[in-house]
Amino acid sequence: MSTAGHHGEQGRPGLELSPFRGLRYAAERVRCLAAVTSPPYDVVVRPDGLHHLEALDPHNIVRLILPQALDPAERNARAAQTLHDWLAEGVLTVEERPALYVYEQRGVDGLLQRGLIGALRLSDPAEGVVLPHEDVMPHVVADRAALMQATSANLEPLLLSYRGDGDVSGAAAVVEAAAGREPLLSTVSEDGVAHRLWAVTDPAEQAAARDDLRRHRALIADGHHRWATYLLLRDSEQPSPGPWDHGLVLLVDSSRYPLRVRAIHRLLRRLPVSEALSALTGLFRVRRLDAALPEALEHLATAAGRGNAFLLAGDGAFHLVDRPDPDLLARTVPSGPPETWRSLDATVLHRALLDDVWDIPEDSPEQITYIHDAEATVRQAEREGGTAVLLHPVREEVVRELAEQGVTMPRKSTSFGPKPASGLVLRLVGE
Repeated sequence: MSTAGHHGEQGRPGLELSPFRGLRYAAERVRCLAAVTSPPYDVVVRPDGLHHLEALDPHNIVRLILPQALDPAERNARAAQTLHDWLAEGVLTVEERPALYVYEQRGVDGLLQRGLIGALRLSDPAEGVVLPHEDVMPHVVADRAALMQATSANLEPLLLSYRGDGDVSGAAAVVEAAAGREPLLSTVSEDGVAHRLWAVTDPAEQAAARDDLRRHRALIADGHHRWATYLLLRDSEQPSPGPWDHGLVLLVDSSRYPLRVRAIHRLLRRLPVSEALSALTGLFRVRRLDAALPEALEHLATAAGRGNAFLLAGDGAFHLVDRPDPDLLARTVPSGPPETWRSLDATVLHRALLDDVWDIPEDSPEQITYIHDAEATVRQAEREGGTAVLLHPVREEVVRELAEQGVTMPRKSTSFGPKPASGLVLRLVGE
C-alpha cells in the first residue's frame, strides 16, 4: 500500500493527522482534573447533569461547551470571555511543543480503549476519507458553529474509528509505546473510568503515525454535528487554506480496540403515553410489561432480534411495541434506499411513527429530546408527562456497511463509545 503524498489505498486520499500545541488545565489551579472534565456536550443530561458539573468546580469545561444564558449570542460571548479569562489567569495553558496525544480510557468492567488525538485535515464527503453515518440537525450545527467561532477553539475531540492492520506497527506502535511511559496526566472520572494522556513530541514518532494513517479512512463514531460544524466553518472562511482547515479528533483503531455501540433514546415531551399507545392501535402489537427497566430492555432486545421493536415508558410502566403493519411500512418508508437502511428501527421510528402516526417533526427540539441514558429518559418522561421511546442498539458492522455505501442513517441512531472526556486537551484554532 502506498504512503506517498496524501493518498492511501488505490490512490484514494487518506487521513492526515497533524500535531498541535494542546490547551490543557494547569493541575495546580483546579481542585482536581476529574472535577473539570465532562462528557461530550450532547451527552450531558440537562438540567440535572449540567448543574452537577457546574457545581463540581468553577472551572469545569461544561462552562465552555454548554454556556448558560437566555440569549444564544450572549451564551457564546460568555464562553469566549470565560476562555479568555481562564487563559489570562493561567487556569488553561498552551503546551510549548506541538504534539499528538495518546489517550487511554480504562474501566472497571474490563474496558480498555486507546487512540491518538490530533488535528485532522478536513476532507469533503466526495473524498471518502471521513465517513458519516448519520444525518444532522441544521440548528445544532449552527449552534456549535457560533460557539466555535466565538471561542476560536475546538473545545472537545470527535471520536473517529479506523481499521488498522491488526499488528503493532505505525500508529498502533506509537500508541502502545507511549502507553508504556509516564503519563502527562491521569485522573478517574465519576463513572469510575480512568483516563490517561501522553504527549508524543518526537518528530520520528509523529511521522510514523502520520504515514500509517494516510493509508486509512475513518468512520465518524461520535460527533457528526461537530464534523459538519468543522466543514461549515472551513467553507465559510476566506482565504482558504486557513485556520479552520483542521479539526480536533480522537482516532481509535477498532481492529485493536473495538468500539461499543449503544442506542440513543427519544423523549417526546408533548405526547402522553396514553395518546402514543392509542395511536398505535391496529398498526403495531403493543404489550404491557410487568418488569423493571433491565428486564424490559431484555424483552426489547429479544423482540428487536426478530424485527422492529421499541419500548415506550413514562406512565409508570413499560410497553413493548413491535410487529409493525406491513402496509404502514410500505406507505411511509422510502423504497429507494438499501433494505438494511429501510429495516432500521430508527428509520421506522422516524418515518412511520414520528412523521406519520404521531405527527411530530423530528427537527423540533421543543418536542423531541435525544438522551443517551435509558433510565434518565424514562425518569424525565415521567416527570414531564411525556413519552420515552427506548431503542435497541445497531451493530457496528451495519453502521460501517451503510457508511461505505454513502448511505446515512436517521439522526441520532447510534451512540458509539467510550466517548472521550471533554476537558483533557483542547485546541485553539489558528494558534
